[in-house]
This record gives sequence, structure tokens and C-alpha cells, in this order.
Amino acid sequence: MGLFSFLGFGKNKLKQALINDAVIIDVRTVHEFDQGKIPGSVNIPLERIEVNAARIKAMNKPIICCCASGMRSSIAVKTLKERGIKLIYNGGNWMSVLKIKKSI
Repeated sequence: MGLFSFLGFGKNKLKQALINDAVIIDVRTVHEFDQGKIPGSVNIPLERIEVNAARIKAMNKPIICCCASGMRSSIAVKTLKERGIKLIYNGGNWMSVLKIKKSI
């Protein structure tokens, strides 16, 4: 979740983004997503992120990317930032994001 996530900074930013109606984009494969997911999340596998960047930007909401461990979501965040999306966060593991969402 980032360099300071161990201090809770990442968790607080994700919580605030969720309160502000963030869209959760799960970048795992379709098969992984079908095995378990965050209700209301959108599945856009990492290899499809770049071609969906304009659609994601048009959502005009904060974006939280998640995956199984945080590696693929980190790549997705970097790719989308390069495409001009500013309010974007690496949620890391999808189950961690689910726990934060449930706490709101």
C-alpha cells in the first residue's frame, strides 16, 4: 500500500477515498475476480488497464486499484497516473480494501 502504510497513512487515505465514492478497480484476472471480490468493484485486468484509461478517467471519481498482493495494482496506478488520472490509490490486497470498506 505504499511506503507509510505500516503507520496507517495508506489506510486513512483509502478510507477517505471510499467515503468520497471511490471506484474500486480490481486488476486481477477474470478467474481470480470470480473466486472472490469486493461487492460493487469493477474488474479490469491489468493487461486491459491502458486501453481503458479514458473510460476510467471519465468516471471522474477517486480510483482505488487492488489485486492479490499490491504488485499489479501498483503497476495499474502508475499507468493511470501517466494517463492523467490524479485521484488514484494503490489499495494493495483486495481483501484489505474490503475490510476498510466494511469499516465505513
